[in-house]
Amino acid sequence: MKQNALKKLIKEAVKEAIQEELKEILLEAVRSPKQTVIENVQPQKVVEGPSMSSNEKRTAYQNILGDMTSNFNSSQVTKPFNPQGAMPGGDLPDGELDMSQIMGLMNR
Repeated sequence: MKQNALKKLIKEAVKEAIQEELKEILLEAVRSPKQTVIENVQPQKVVEGPSMSSNEKRTAYQNILGDMTSNFNSSQVTKPFNPQGAMPGGDLPDGELDMSQIMGLMNR
């Protein structure tokens, strides 16, 4: 028997077996008793807090921040920002790389 003929026979046999199984599955699904699903949905209660006006919110935030806003701003940061040691490569000296050095690293 040729290989193509054997493949064709196997395909047909598999197709028939799948069709028979699908028919049985569908018939079983149709014949089975229907289950009714009843959902009990209860509305969630929304608890609203006291409403605040914009001025009350502003004063509340000022109380939370305290004196931080008046004493801390960007003028206290040293310029230019230059991190030391904590960042990988932060301790490297300043300098320029030319393309030959970069290409030398890439060829390794």
